[in-house]
Amino acid sequence: MRRLSSLTLSLLLTTCVSLVVSVPAWAWGKTGHRVSGQIASAYLSDNAGNAVQEILGVEDLAEASTWPDFMRSSHDDFWRKESSPYHYVTIPKDKTYSEVGAPERGDAITALAKFRKVLRDDNASLEDKQLALRFTVHIIGDLHQPMHAGDGTDRGGNDFSMTFFGNLTNLHRVWDSSLIKQEDLSYSEFSNWLERGITPEQAQEWAVIDPIIWAEESAAIRDTIYPTGDRDEKWGYVYDNRETMRTRLSQSGIRMSAYLNDVFADE
Repeated sequence: MRRLSSLTLSLLLTTCVSLVVSVPAWAWGKTGHRVSGQIASAYLSDNAGNAVQEILGVEDLAEASTWPDFMRSSHDDFWRKESSPYHYVTIPKDKTYSEVGAPERGDAITALAKFRKVLRDDNASLEDKQLALRFTVHIIGDLHQPMHAGDGTDRGGNDFSMTFFGNLTNLHRVWDSSLIKQEDLSYSEFSNWLERGITPEQAQEWAVIDPIIWAEESAAIRDTIYPTGDRDEKWGYVYDNRETMRTRLSQSGIRMSAYLNDVFADE
């Protein structure tokens, strides 16, 4: 009887685990979310900056941006049952969000509207405003990750298996974190690199505060980034998609600030 090599056995075990474990949809990963939050902080108006500080205290947008993913482990019913759909939208291929709308449980776009009302409510508690602001920052990042505008067939690429530099993974995870890890930068280094490359003209052009536009942009990108052939991707995939990833992170930061500037315009 031929014995399996340790490498072959490892690959088989990894494959089996990937088939039975449900992979959560965490957009951009910690680094990407923090990059967007850090960029946004540089473009906040005085009103918005003061409101953010009043709500979050010493916590900045970069720190706040990852909180909703961390809270998914909470035993509270809100995090276990209600909040999960708030991280993504579903837009089938060749459809628009306006055509399909949100499911009954809601989605990232309906959640943004809900949290906006809380942030504008003078009678809302500080705790409710903290949740609303942290989730708003997180959702804006989510909507700029192309695989968080899924087409409804593969859980936003979580069910699309592939290898990336020899590691078994899926398309969602590649866009969550693997492409960003290729930069080999901290979130502060990466945000600084991206921010200094944003021209005033780009900042003005990107300052769109309609989340439907963000989601439909992501859906259009989504349909162009699925690997073909043997799904064994390395430097070629990085080369083809690096600029898109960097642009979406930059746009996310600019739009996060524009959105918050609008929410707190008359504070």
